[in-house]
Amino acid sequence: MLELLQKYPEAGRVVKAYFLEILINSLNTESLPDDFKDHVRAQGIDDDVIAKVLDNAPRNLFDVFDENGLMIEISVSGSQFSYKIFPRDAKFLNVTWYANRKEAEHAAVADAFATLNETLKQNENENRSDSGTSDIEVPTAE
Repeated sequence: MLELLQKYPEAGRVVKAYFLEILINSLNTESLPDDFKDHVRAQGIDDDVIAKVLDNAPRNLFDVFDENGLMIEISVSGSQFSYKIFPRDAKFLNVTWYANRKEAEHAAVADAFATLNETLKQNENENRSDSGTSDIEVPTAE
C-alpha cells in the first residue's frame, strides 16, 4: 500500500487526511488539551503507518472511496472473488477473478486509488481552468 500512497499523491492526501481525522476524533476526550490535538494534526500521519494498516485490512479504505463517490463491491462466485467500482463498472464486462477476498480487496483498492487520483487531478485542472490559471509559463520579453 505504501507504493499506492507514493504513486498516487492526490489520492494519498485524501486517504491520509481521512485517517488523521479518525485519529484526532479518537483523541476527543476532556483530558487532552486542544493544543495537543492541533499538534497531532500538524504532524500528520506517516505513510508507513497508513500502509501497515491498509496492508492488513484494505477494506478500511472503502469508506474513504465511498465519501469520494467510488463505491467498491466485492462479489463471490464459488470460491473466487471479483470487484466492481461504481459508477464506473456498472456493466461489469471485464471481470478478473481472485483466489480470495483479500486479493480482490487489494486489487479493488489499487484500482480505486488510481481512479480517485485521476478524478482529483481532473478536478484540479478544471478548477485551474475556471480560475484562469494554468501551469503553462509564458515567457516575458527582456
